[in-house]
Amino acid sequence: MASKLLRAVILGPPGSGKGTVCQRIAQNFGLQHLSSGHLLRENLKANTGFPRTIVQAEALDKICDLDLVISLNIPFETLKDRLSRRWIHPPGGRVYNLDFSPPHVHGIDDITGEPLVQQEDDEPEAVAAKLRRYKDAAKPVIQLYKSRAVLHQFSGTETNKIWPYVYTLFSNKITPIQSKEAY
Repeated sequence: MASKLLRAVILGPPGSGKGTVCQRIAQNFGLQHLSSGHLLRENLKANTGFPRTIVQAEALDKICDLDLVISLNIPFETLKDRLSRRWIHPPGGRVYNLDFSPPHVHGIDDITGEPLVQQEDDEPEAVAAKLRRYKDAAKPVIQLYKSRAVLHQFSGTETNKIWPYVYTLFSNKITPIQSKEAY
């Protein structure tokens, strides 16, 4: 059986659950999850998502045509709370949230046992400015993909409530390798 290549991008502000949604897509549909933020941090020492700007979206156009673009719309207050409770393991790119995906031992990465850190821009006073910058930069990117009829927007405060809709969307494009309950 020939496998179909599906090119999809998940857009959303910092803390919106992009990583969690991508992991679930990879697990349920057997697709490769390439975390641009992790790749860019490793290779360019930059802390960025992709594409977050129209320039990045146009650069991506030169590489491939996207089949799906998912935009996660999460309320500002929810993002502010999530980001201020987020701790990461920079070398591994693992992200923990003290409320809903805490490490087994507080402050320690589950896999390596190394200390977790909170990025300066995840500290409460920096979050509002970061979210405003994302919104301003993302507006034209979202419009671009909307005009191409590949944009699908999902709103909510919990990834677990958004996930069934994302799962259904992907199920219409590619056959799942396991049921959605296996997330």
